[in-house]
Amino acid sequence: MRLTPGPARDLDLDTVDLFDLDLYGTGDPHPVWDVMRAKAPLHHQVLPDGREFWSVTRYEDVCRVLGDHREFTSERGTVPTHLGQDDVAAGVLLTSTDPPRHTEVRRPLGSKLTARAVKSWEDSIRRSVTRFLEPALDGEVFDLAEKALLLPAIVTGPLLGIPEKDWEELVQLTAMVAAPSDPHFQLGSEAATLAISHHELVGYVTEWVKVRRDSGAEDDSLLHHLMSVRPGGTPLSDQEIALDGYSILLGANVTTPHTVSGTVQALIEWPEQFGKAQADPTLIPNLVEEGLRWTSAACNFMRYATADVPVAGGVIPAGAAVVAWIGSANRDAAQFADPHTFDITRPNAKRQIAFGFGPHFCIGAPLARLTLRVFFEELLHRFDSLDLAGEPEHLRSYFISGMTHLPVAAQKRLIP
Repeated sequence: MRLTPGPARDLDLDTVDLFDLDLYGTGDPHPVWDVMRAKAPLHHQVLPDGREFWSVTRYEDVCRVLGDHREFTSERGTVPTHLGQDDVAAGVLLTSTDPPRHTEVRRPLGSKLTARAVKSWEDSIRRSVTRFLEPALDGEVFDLAEKALLLPAIVTGPLLGIPEKDWEELVQLTAMVAAPSDPHFQLGSEAATLAISHHELVGYVTEWVKVRRDSGAEDDSLLHHLMSVRPGGTPLSDQEIALDGYSILLGANVTTPHTVSGTVQALIEWPEQFGKAQADPTLIPNLVEEGLRWTSAACNFMRYATADVPVAGGVIPAGAAVVAWIGSANRDAAQFADPHTFDITRPNAKRQIAFGFGPHFCIGAPLARLTLRVFFEELLHRFDSLDLAGEPEHLRSYFISGMTHLPVAAQKRLIP
């Protein structure tokens, strides 16, 4: 979807289909969300097949829905591709579990992913990023979006305990989960793509655990750490390890590539911001926050109301699905002044909620922030300028905002 929106226009919200993939593949959802925040901050839609959902688009409402598990549960599924079909892994899968169970599993994993803990990975990440950028230094066309899909695997593969020979296959499978209707990743129908990718990913982690148990091998990887987690004093079952490992693989691979490509596209469109960051590298951490706000790669998350809940002047009925649009909340003018301007000096950029909000705030956020900071430090150090070398192609997904192709041509910096 376009990250820099076109001009505002009058819209009849009754005719807008928020699950129309063309709105994200070739369209422009930001003017739609602008109107929703202004005129219908609680919006109801019925799909042609009878499924229905509510939407919240304002920053405060999105934070409320994602932040209060007592009013809005995760235990029937959290991604809109599951709308109308309750998650069979509810109460087991980390992302489809409410506190206190969610907290009991999350806490020991989080201790491995704090900012202090991942700091020891910085040199390794920098070497990986340097190798990743090396082919772009010759000035030839470099498809950043396509190549960036592998970047998180390069960075997190060793941390997770995934051998390099498996990275490309796992990246492809996680992309299929994130965008099952995109022609780059689709195998047959959307349902078939989801079923195949779920089966293969869960099967991969299941076999990974089996091999470890059979061999008795131990290491410091995150997947191996899952085998020692004891929520409530009881070890996770192999099924729980497989599902949580699946969830971690998704979280590691799906969003960071699109944040990279979307932020680079913004720096090309706003060259004065590129110049500011290059002239003053202390701005790079805030560039990362603004890039996260701007791209909002995880475009939304879904919850279900546990009772009739008054929100934004209306009422979400008990049992109803509600989609919290993060991509809209991060462009809410009530929270971010001049929200459709990319500004790396924005004073409150860090209030963005690209990593979610509340109990399910992304557990890998410190590692993602570190990876993005190192990426842009190396990019700005090595390149004097970046230009588009072709038209970007956007992901056909209403769940993940991203690109499948972003051809760029870089000019090497002569005096770093």
